[in-house]
Amino acid sequence: MRVVVEADGGSRGNPGPAGYGSVVRDTDGQVLLERQGSLGTTTNNVAEYTGLLEGLKAAHELGASEVDVRMDSKLVVEQMSGRWQIKNAGLRPLAAEAAQWVARFDRVSFEWIPRERNKAADALANRAMDEAAGKPVRDRVEPEVVTPASPRSWAPPSMENATRLILVRHGETAYTQQGRYSGRGDIPLSEQGEAQAMAAGGRVAGLARDVTAVVSSPLGRCVRTAEHIAAEVGGVPVTIVDDLIEVDFGLWEGLTFAEVQEGWPGEMTAWLGSTSVAPPGGESFQAAAKRVRGAMASILSSYGGGVVVVVSHVSPIKLILRDALAASDAFLHRLFLDAAGVSTMDVWPDGNIAVRSVNETAHLR
Repeated sequence: MRVVVEADGGSRGNPGPAGYGSVVRDTDGQVLLERQGSLGTTTNNVAEYTGLLEGLKAAHELGASEVDVRMDSKLVVEQMSGRWQIKNAGLRPLAAEAAQWVARFDRVSFEWIPRERNKAADALANRAMDEAAGKPVRDRVEPEVVTPASPRSWAPPSMENATRLILVRHGETAYTQQGRYSGRGDIPLSEQGEAQAMAAGGRVAGLARDVTAVVSSPLGRCVRTAEHIAAEVGGVPVTIVDDLIEVDFGLWEGLTFAEVQEGWPGEMTAWLGSTSVAPPGGESFQAAAKRVRGAMASILSSYGGGVVVVVSHVSPIKLILRDALAASDAFLHRLFLDAAGVSTMDVWPDGNIAVRSVNETAHLR
């Protein structure tokens, strides 16, 4: 289900008595849910972020999968879109929490709109501000004017507060060698895969001296790869994250591309053409993306600011990189990931991302 979230917030005094308002509509413009609340004494920007958060929570409660956020706060829209940095330390936790809620949906877009198009949320926010002030106040203080913190540049970003994610595909299995779809089947590493996993561990150790955590899909080929890596980086325990598991290929499990093309030509064409289509009896990339985003949000929440090794499969890693690079769905069928290949990216609390490398394989030669 697709919905529109209109959100606003304000403060009488900046800081002063503050409140927020959120409206969730269907695509025809009908109101599905409204929320407002007083926030005591705080700033315009905190109130605006709170309006966004409450709107996203309401959309999630309604079971929405796609959300179009519309706000008259240029600051919030630009920061959540990743175009402006967040220098105000007080806003970073709110932006990080909003990013975690965004990850629960299949798609979220942000659009700035003029205030006259945001009247419903504005009215709710003003009502909440009146309540916070304890008396009716008609005049609303204009939101704080904020300009971009700094222009974009090619200079390396500061690593302050960043979380480094080292993404590793598991080592080779018999299915890998034969080019067979390997989803939920628990196929063990081959002898070559064991050697590749150890080599990946050496590469990871070279990338990071202090690894905070090693997390893995629950399937044996990933757990074994993770164990080799953990041994190379000082014996960090391996933590299982169920939602890092591979896509379920259903009836195609264990078959080659040619075999599937021969047996299910129409289904294969539909699957290649849309991430919303699942293999017969399996899972779509769209559904997998939703759970993988949730897993990554949980990982960032648990180990933020550290170095995390994520051992998973082709599809989850492709989905992570697609989102990080803001790429189209075509990316999923154009990127090749080798067994035990290593990719690296950094994520900041404000949602900014820098992809450092994709599918490194020099350690396997």
